[in-house]
Amino acid sequence: MAKGKRKRRKTKKQREARARLVAIISIIVIIGCGWLILARPVNVDEFEYPEWISQQFIKKDGHSRTGLKTKKIRNIVVHYTSNPGSTAQNNRDYFNSSQSVVSSHFVVGLEGEVIQCLPLSEQSSASNRRNVDTISIEVCHPDSTGEFSIPSYNATVKLCVWLCQNFRLDAEDIIRHYDCEGADHKLCPKYYVEHPKSWEKFKGYVDERL
Repeated sequence: MAKGKRKRRKTKKQREARARLVAIISIIVIIGCGWLILARPVNVDEFEYPEWISQQFIKKDGHSRTGLKTKKIRNIVVHYTSNPGSTAQNNRDYFNSSQSVVSSHFVVGLEGEVIQCLPLSEQSSASNRRNVDTISIEVCHPDSTGEFSIPSYNATVKLCVWLCQNFRLDAEDIIRHYDCEGADHKLCPKYYVEHPKSWEKFKGYVDERL
């Protein structure tokens, strides 16, 4: 009888050991699949663009739109326009003019409208030496303080969330033009350089939505 009990206990231990082994293998497979997904290069051609992004690509001119390709995207750079009260369309059209040598991938307007000016596979002319590995966003503002309007603020948060999700970034990967190498501490976006707590709050809103 005692021998039978020992045999049953041994069989039970074997089943438990097999169950633990299966669980460990499952975890390893899940982690491995996750790493494979993260390691897979991001293909911007596969992005599904939401209807609130209006694509109005500017012409290639070698200055505003150089046609140079981006490398792996490491950061999203937020800028502010230098002309208070201007619209997203005003700024997009300026980028498309012969007077301009600058551009950004997106312009966010005072009413929250979002215009895409460049394909995400191409470099903008916005973020100094970081053009090669960043996506740039210009944000319109109503006055000289540089603080974003509520609609433009909310739209910029929404756009940053969408970009982070597609480029596998997080809120800490969103930076100001001020933070870019070669920007020489340019006060851009002005309000959020002068009020760093407001900048951290902005990133916090993005983080909550990721």
